[in-house]
Amino acid sequence: MNELGSLSVRDFTASLASDAPAPGGGSASAAAGAAGAALLGMVARLTLGKEKYRDAWEALEPVARGADSAREKLLELVDEDTRAFDGIVAARRLPKETEGEKEARRRAIDDATVVATTVPLQTASIAGNALALVPLALEKGNPNCASDGWVAGLLLAAAVEGALANVAINLPGVSDPDLSRGFSEDAREIGAKARAAAEKARAVAGSRGLLP
Repeated sequence: MNELGSLSVRDFTASLASDAPAPGGGSASAAAGAAGAALLGMVARLTLGKEKYRDAWEALEPVARGADSAREKLLELVDEDTRAFDGIVAARRLPKETEGEKEARRRAIDDATVVATTVPLQTASIAGNALALVPLALEKGNPNCASDGWVAGLLLAAAVEGALANVAINLPGVSDPDLSRGFSEDAREIGAKARAAAEKARAVAGSRGLLP
């Protein structure tokens, strides 16, 4: 598989549009989050270094760093999500003629499902952390790129929700009840925090006249 993160936008979206089951929603969610983080970094950089916004520099410096870190990690997760799905497919194709083969196949599917649940949970967490920076960027950032900051928030929120949907669809396949419960609790916490940040960003966007 070609590294998805290195594809052009045209080629990546063509891959999404194909009849192959992967890349799919998990990789698309990570890509949306990476785009949102990139825009967040742009807003910070269009504020930093401009003398008229000096009062905001201290607040926006960590936003730029956080956005850069999130973008790099989310780009990696674009590929990791597809690899995780491929791992489940490979496990399901293992032989199941003998009892030993059946048990080995079951363990392989269990392990692959845990990975396929962990990866989108990471996507949701990283995108959610970046989303938490958006209200500050909208409040303190260069007002000329306020719409870019709002788009960053929308993309990051979509990344969180999309990734959490992938967690949810994989959870029934996690056989360890304690692990499944932990995944569920983490997903609920990430989702709640992200939605609160998204609402705060929406409120600031509204105050900037960015909502219809």
